[in-house]
Amino acid sequence: MLTQPKSWVLVLLILLGCTNSSYASLTSVDPKVLHIINRLSFGPRPGEIQRVESIGVEHYIQEQLSPDSLSEPANLTSQLSQLETYNMNPEQLAQYASLGPNPTPEARKAAEKVANHILDQAIQARLLRATTSPRQLQEVMVEFWYNHFNVDADKGKDRLWVGSYEQEAIRPYTLGRFRDLLGATAHHPAMLYYLDNYQNRIVGRPDGSGKYTGLNENYARELMELHTLGVDGGYTQQDVITLARIFSGWGIGQVTSDFEFNPKHHDFSDKVFLGHKIKGSGEAEGEQALDILARSPATAHHISYQLAQYFVSDRPPATLVNRLTQRYLVTDGNIREVLIALFHSPEFWDQKSYQAKFKTPYQYAISSVRLTGMVVNNTQPITNILQQLAMPLYHCQTPDGYKNTEDVWLNPDAMTRRLSFATALANGNLPLLQLPEIKPKPLDPGQLSNALGNSLSTKTQLAIASAPPQIRSALILGSPEFMWR
Repeated sequence: MLTQPKSWVLVLLILLGCTNSSYASLTSVDPKVLHIINRLSFGPRPGEIQRVESIGVEHYIQEQLSPDSLSEPANLTSQLSQLETYNMNPEQLAQYASLGPNPTPEARKAAEKVANHILDQAIQARLLRATTSPRQLQEVMVEFWYNHFNVDADKGKDRLWVGSYEQEAIRPYTLGRFRDLLGATAHHPAMLYYLDNYQNRIVGRPDGSGKYTGLNENYARELMELHTLGVDGGYTQQDVITLARIFSGWGIGQVTSDFEFNPKHHDFSDKVFLGHKIKGSGEAEGEQALDILARSPATAHHISYQLAQYFVSDRPPATLVNRLTQRYLVTDGNIREVLIALFHSPEFWDQKSYQAKFKTPYQYAISSVRLTGMVVNNTQPITNILQQLAMPLYHCQTPDGYKNTEDVWLNPDAMTRRLSFATALANGNLPLLQLPEIKPKPLDPGQLSNALGNSLSTKTQLAIASAPPQIRSALILGSPEFMWR
């Protein structure tokens, strides 16, 4: 068994025929430049490192924190405009895939095909943006927050709604106030359906044991455990029950397929939630509860820990988490301000954090495609590798989302699959272009190395130089340095 996890990839290189020999090393990039690109984006595209060296690290941070200042490429805008279901709202999507009255088996099959088409277009849009958009921090935060407020497309109607959920409830709020993000996810039918709050209703007074008929606690529990306070956030089972009562009647309109508050299903009694008195007032009770949760110090700490874990290390320093927690509280949950504090912290710039995060399958696949500089017209090869690596987009079944730590993703089988993907990509065998008049060419290893700022270690460079020329590009994409960010 390997004692150093990072050495596993190098072992694979050696198994592919690499032996030590001389290799002329070019001047490598400033480690700070590569570090900031690896953390604020899904990795460099050709010329990106040189551009950041030119404008400076601080300028790069500021422009990524202001995504509207960066123009989207015309080809990306054109591609997104061709996805006819991408900007539909929940009502439009439900109508688009409607079965109609008394559906036949053929009609059901056709509706299922339409639902799969809607989901496919949502997946295409996400992958096109992630691989192509210069607004990389926004794309990183879309992935982060969607994972935080996870919804599984395999659950019924959510196959129709996950794209709308990301477009309406996640993307507009990635760098704004956490309270706004929390409210948007709470109201979206994808979340209401996924965590069953559309079934949360009071249909009678509590019975002799104090239980409420029709009460569904799923959303209330995950809202506190995962979305806000954290598992050790100081709430009780009674708080879960009370919060479920507060959100009773929050559901989905049968006509509009959008958020609807039904007063007939709501418990209008006065309540005490987390020590706060909440007067029975209908829908406003839920808004008050969201205010309480968003402003809780426990929520500030929970969110700060997750951000620090994503951007710094699997076990982030307590000093950093505490500093971010205070920044969250004094700015009323301003995500941009918390990130500014994070990106300027000594912990973020500690050299021990450089290449200390093992890429998830999503991060690895996107960074590999970005490094090639290809114009992606077909996202299916990326979808395929994510399925093979057990991280299919929009298909995490559990509400806690996919983990982003090394222990989950680093194993021999996964590394073998990654290297197979790298080999196919390097050899021009992945139809990302999907243009019959253009036959993909094998990737040039010199261009790949230059796109990485010639930052590979001497040991890896020697292994690559000693390998047959036809596998050198694959070895760069499968190198230890490229597996980490």
